[in-house]
Amino acid sequence: MDYFQIFCAIAVAILSLYYYYTATYDYWKNRGIPGPKPAIVVGNFFNVFTQKKSINDKVKEWYRQYKNEPVFGIYEGSTPILVINDLDMIKDVLIRDFSVFVNRGFRTFPEIEPLSQHLFLLEAERWRPLRAKLSPIFTSGKLKEMFPLIVQSAESLDKYLDQVAESGQSVECRDLAAKFTTDIIGSCAFGINMNALSDEESEFRRMGRQIFEKSLRQRAKNCCRQFSPFLYRTFGSYLQDHEVTTFFINLINDTVKYRKENNVSRPDFINMLMELQEHPEKIDNIKLKGALLTAQAFVFFIAGFETSSTTISFALYELAQNQDIQDKLREEIRETYSQNNGALTYEQLKGMKYLDKVFKETLRKYPVLSMLAREATENYSFRGTKISLPKKAKVWIPVYGIQTDPNIYPKPEVFDPERFDESAVAARHPMSYLPFGDGPRNCIGSRFAINQSKVGITTVIRNHRVSVCEKTQIPFVTDPAAFTLTLKGGVHLKISSV
Repeated sequence: MDYFQIFCAIAVAILSLYYYYTATYDYWKNRGIPGPKPAIVVGNFFNVFTQKKSINDKVKEWYRQYKNEPVFGIYEGSTPILVINDLDMIKDVLIRDFSVFVNRGFRTFPEIEPLSQHLFLLEAERWRPLRAKLSPIFTSGKLKEMFPLIVQSAESLDKYLDQVAESGQSVECRDLAAKFTTDIIGSCAFGINMNALSDEESEFRRMGRQIFEKSLRQRAKNCCRQFSPFLYRTFGSYLQDHEVTTFFINLINDTVKYRKENNVSRPDFINMLMELQEHPEKIDNIKLKGALLTAQAFVFFIAGFETSSTTISFALYELAQNQDIQDKLREEIRETYSQNNGALTYEQLKGMKYLDKVFKETLRKYPVLSMLAREATENYSFRGTKISLPKKAKVWIPVYGIQTDPNIYPKPEVFDPERFDESAVAARHPMSYLPFGDGPRNCIGSRFAINQSKVGITTVIRNHRVSVCEKTQIPFVTDPAAFTLTLKGGVHLKISSV
């Protein structure tokens, strides 16, 4: 082959790649739907790909640019995504026409990432029966049974806080809260004492950090998965953290084996999975074993400790900057504890109205996920519009943009718990607040997350004061390397006794 032929072959390959990655870039324009101009290969994700901006900031930026439009279009690589701003259309997607948008539409690679076959990502066929059978673990009765275990972890947190206050050093509150929530998940879900608060070398806390580490390998894995599925299927196995996968598979296998051999039964998540494993007819004969079984426990672990610890730390971040709100909350907390001789009950936690407002305002300003993703299972037309979607079309709901929209929440940068006064909530569209999603595929563990987050906030504020310090990052700057909403550099605060 001469040089001319080689040149031609290279040129054809380049042109083929160019066509492959740009062929869809007129998709939204041809349908009369506005949107930002995409770039080759990465679409509208160049700044996210280069970590100049977080996906959270991009969602807010796109929303503010196009919020006067009911929808706009973006491209994830070469994949078109319809972003919905109109709150009634959002209700159609999440609730009214949920059967069409039952899938989240995230790519999964079970052969490469065996623990990705979990409830959050599963397709409708396996999601429906699993969701129906796992939901009973989060009923009010079950949550009430678990509450003493949460309180027990809170007592350990209170002692730990005394040590922190005595040291006089600032503390990274996201990590502090993650230790607390890791201990709760260990006790309530796995029946295991994870010792994250008392043991700095806790294996479970180390695994938790490792899952969310921002390494070069993790970045390469995310980019490859997102923009080049073919390459990921070929080389993805080399980018995995096999230590984490092996750890959780062994943990679940050993736990299940021990309980069976010793006839151990506990009202927890693992026990529920074991029952479904023994009775597959309850979940449409889906064989819940191996990686599929471990994946359900895995997602409970990561979602249980990560989302709640982030929310607790953001609540403390705002309370440190708003001492009047902190004092008012502490007054309610102490009054509640005094009604039961210094103890806290499940009913009393639910009865703290101001705590509920503080919690909801925290999630309004800092939703853990900046967007909700859905995928159409069939061709679909939005009622009252000319907007139609083909089967497999992807849809995003810009939660972070909506919840920081000044037309919905005046002065959105201000932390104001009174936004969640009953009359104020009733005056807003129900789709204007979606920290846990909505509809049948909302967060299955939302009530558990609310309980442990509120107990965490209550435990810190009752006998301690959180204050800003030299290390506190103000104003808020998002971490461009993080998928979930994260403060760059961490939430560093001073904790003192009161």
